[in-house]
Amino acid sequence: MGTTARLSRYKDVAKLLIKHGDIALDDSAQLGEHVFAELDETDFDEGGPASLADDLEALGPTFVKLGQLLSSRPDLIPAEYARALERLHDAVAPIPAEEAKQVIEDELGVSVDRAFSEFDPQPLAAASLAQVHRARLRDGRDVVVKVQRPGIRDTIRDDLDALERVAEVFERHSEAGRKLSVTEMVEEFREALVHELDFAREGRNLTEFRENLRDHDAIVIPQPIEDYTKSRVLTMTRIPGASVDQLNPVAFTELDRDGLGSALLRCYLDQILIYGAFHADPHPGNVLITPEGRLALIDLGMVARVDPQTRDHYMTLLLALSDGRGREAAELARELASRDPGADPEAFDREVADLVQTYYRESVADAATGRVLLEVVRLAIDHGFRPPASMSMLGKTLMHLDQIVKIVSPELRANAVIQEHAESLIQRNLAQSLSPGRIFTSALEMNDFTQRLPGRVNRLLDQLVEGELQVRVDAVDEVALTGSLRSIANRITLGLVLASLIVGAALLMRIETQFTLFGYPGLAILVFLLAAGLGLGLVITIARRDYWSGPAS
Repeated sequence: MGTTARLSRYKDVAKLLIKHGDIALDDSAQLGEHVFAELDETDFDEGGPASLADDLEALGPTFVKLGQLLSSRPDLIPAEYARALERLHDAVAPIPAEEAKQVIEDELGVSVDRAFSEFDPQPLAAASLAQVHRARLRDGRDVVVKVQRPGIRDTIRDDLDALERVAEVFERHSEAGRKLSVTEMVEEFREALVHELDFAREGRNLTEFRENLRDHDAIVIPQPIEDYTKSRVLTMTRIPGASVDQLNPVAFTELDRDGLGSALLRCYLDQILIYGAFHADPHPGNVLITPEGRLALIDLGMVARVDPQTRDHYMTLLLALSDGRGREAAELARELASRDPGADPEAFDREVADLVQTYYRESVADAATGRVLLEVVRLAIDHGFRPPASMSMLGKTLMHLDQIVKIVSPELRANAVIQEHAESLIQRNLAQSLSPGRIFTSALEMNDFTQRLPGRVNRLLDQLVEGELQVRVDAVDEVALTGSLRSIANRITLGLVLASLIVGAALLMRIETQFTLFGYPGLAILVFLLAAGLGLGLVITIARRDYWSGPAS
């Protein structure tokens, strides 16, 4: 891109930020003498949500993608803007077939005629980043070939550079820019778009999801053809079918609609809560119904990932939302969020509780969980909390899923499915935690602790007897100190007994008996349950005396 074209692009981006960002840049703010020099009042007609969508569309594919990303981030833009951006689509005129073939030949290193026995020059669909063609491999398999538009990477790189430069100045000279950390947002957007442009990565996503969802019989994922997949070309098995929003309503009468809707919800819950990788763009066009009555998930270029600890939080958060427990949901949301100075947790908890109860009473038969979660994110921002970006992505994904489920199975009580499946996942996790392997690992750790503990206690008592133990206190109360030491000794003793019981239970677990509980030797389970009960009692006692009752006076 030449200097003139680059400056013109800076001007377009700057105009977009000023018009729609409600920005008042300082007098000292300069993007360069050539950027603002040509801006005048006619460049800043009255903006608004619809105008923002139009302006992004006019700027091309990079900014259409930016709008799509912002529509899933109510923590960054107001709700009315997010809703306006949902209409953005990137369907454009297809590139000529010869250009598509040239990309394929450049990537595969072989002519299209030799790579495929058949290749349809008429694309099935065309978007701003790529288009899709039908083809057939030499071995007879029907496939679809996703071909990246030539030159699109250079266009996006130049647009991102311009966006980054303008964002740097915006953040440096604007309080709003600093508060929103716009340079960090641009970097996040760059990373997401670079991933989406890597079709080899999308192929790996297909393989990962096929493996993760192999036990979901009602769900089918295309299989990537490895030798025919490169950075700008993705070849995958063709799954015949129609998108759920294009299927003839009469065809639904022959389907198990409730079964399909339930299968789709369980599939996404497993993606989110078990595997931590979920399809973040499940709009109706990306979900097909096959002639066999199964659901096919396509276009896995946009995948969100969640770490294990956050997954556990999301599991309990979704359960709380679906069950109408607003206070608990608010506490869980605050635990995941960072806190700004002046945050108001009490007001946040109160408003979330009211919100959840309202939705629970009025929409108990609807899949409102995604919409409620997005509202929780917005309330968090209003009250000085910043939830992770994955929470907004999760809410947006569940809301899109809500739309699909209503098309597939209008009568399905999605909240009930979410609650039932999340509870089953929790039970599965508990069962896994009671497996012999987990118990034996805990026993080894406890054994190491018990072996080290007596020596440490002896050293502590020797110092106490010999008068070498130093306790730094402001005022000495011998009775209180003696009582505290007795309490410590009692707890240590009980801890040793508990450790012995757990180690004994782990050893008994290896001895098979006719008496069993939960599929394991009964005596071992009884000993373990005894230890668990005593341990729980000890924890409650410690909590009541040391925490709930406050410090001793």
